[in-house]
Amino acid sequence: MKIRYSLPLMVAAAAVFIMSAPLRASETDDRIESSAKQSYVFKTYLKNDAIHIQSKDGAVTLTGTVAIEPHKTLAEDTMAGLPEVKSVDNRLEIKRKRPAPDSDAWLTTKVKTTLLFHRNVSASQTKVNTKDGIVTLRGEASSQAEKELTTEYVKDVEGVKDVRNKMTVSKKGTVPAETMGENIDDASITAQAKMTLLFHRSTSASNTKVETKEGIVTLSGKAKNGSEKDLATKLVTDINGVKNVVNNMTIDESMSQSN
Repeated sequence: MKIRYSLPLMVAAAAVFIMSAPLRASETDDRIESSAKQSYVFKTYLKNDAIHIQSKDGAVTLTGTVAIEPHKTLAEDTMAGLPEVKSVDNRLEIKRKRPAPDSDAWLTTKVKTTLLFHRNVSASQTKVNTKDGIVTLRGEASSQAEKELTTEYVKDVEGVKDVRNKMTVSKKGTVPAETMGENIDDASITAQAKMTLLFHRSTSASNTKVETKEGIVTLSGKAKNGSEKDLATKLVTDINGVKNVVNNMTIDESMSQSN
């Protein structure tokens, strides 16, 4: 026995089917946009930037303005690390004119940005001035160890010729703003780690893949020697929100010979 369906009923059913797919896609896009706005990077470093996020079927477009160039990269890397994001089209514009590469102003920006990501140094308590590639640090460190670590990090920033650390050590001591147990989203951790590896001369962001799951960062790719591999572990371990680092990088001595 054949069942006959009325034409209006069939049309209505088809309409529901057609509309359901875009609805699910829209829910995914809303989730992506919401997750980005609630991420640590967007709420902490990019909160004063005018960034518009638009997602369509997981393809994200970023428009608007940011204060400095590192913020443009941070926004893109954070978006790329979010679940369900398929691609990122970064159309953000920079308000300030980018300083010339390796100029004193550009080095100061890189140093300040690098210090922001580490929990065992204090970017807010460290004043940075650069002249002819020589970085002078002033401000207050909570301990001698923090002062020395700040010097170590800044010395390895690409383009820095030397560091003069004139920071004073606080007699009271202060607790770092971030702790090992800080609950920071994985996408923000990955973005911070990538930029840290990018700015340091002794590590290679292009040869290092960074993945984060529940605060545990896995590094893979190639290092030119054991020292670079160890430094990558040390730098990433000190990133805000990182609980542990698993370094699966392999040593490729040919990279060292080619440099």
